Amino acid sequence: MGNSALKAHLETSQKTGVFQLTGKGLPEFPEELQRLTGNLRTVDLSNNKIEVLPAFIGSFLQLKSFTFNSNKITSLPNEIGKLKKLETLHLNMNQLQRLPAAIGQLSALRTLGLSGNHIREFPAGLGSLRHLDVLDLSKNRIQAVPAEVAALQAIEINLNQNQISAVCPEVSRCPRLKVLRLQENCLELSSIPVSILTDSQVSLLSLEGNLFEVKDVRDMEGYDQYMERFTATKKKFA
Repeated sequence: MGNSALKAHLETSQKTGVFQLTGKGLPEFPEELQRLTGNLRTVDLSNNKIEVLPAFIGSFLQLKSFTFNSNKITSLPNEIGKLKKLETLHLNMNQLQRLPAAIGQLSALRTLGLSGNHIREFPAGLGSLRHLDVLDLSKNRIQAVPAEVAALQAIEINLNQNQISAVCPEVSRCPRLKVLRLQENCLELSSIPVSILTDSQVSLLSLEGNLFEVKDVRDMEGYDQYMERFTATKKKFA
């Protein structure tokens, strides 16, 4: 991409607070963006070939939305934790294997998209994100949902298309969890904690594509209680 084109983008971003440069085959994060750290609120660099997120990402203190889908990053810098105003972080279709502990410092974060990465373990430390509404971990390599999940404030957790064979009963203690997606995993019927049906807030539990017939869930203890929540939610949005 020519310097003049980038310069024009930067000038527009100076006025609007929005920088969008997608599908341009960029090999590196544009260093020129450092000039706009004071006023950038939205950045979208999806569908490029960027392999490294620079440490100076932590200086975009006004940033509310960062979309970085379909690039080639394998890790995140600790400095990302400095983005105290960030509400939306989309990192889908990269090569991330784990998240830094600093991700737990994103105190305003509402949406975290991590679909289509190489994550093998459910990320620790997300329980400190008090405003997190949606967590998308679909299409990764996660094998278990651990007890730490109980601290999550998310309303929706998407774990479709992983390798999950174990779900801890503590998931039923998630205080705000309404939607739990577990489609296309490696779950046996006996791996589904009864407490999700009997004691949780979950009103939509997606289980298609596992190692059992979904209709068999109807015979589990607590299924009627779950269906009451499901029906009540459906009516609310009808």
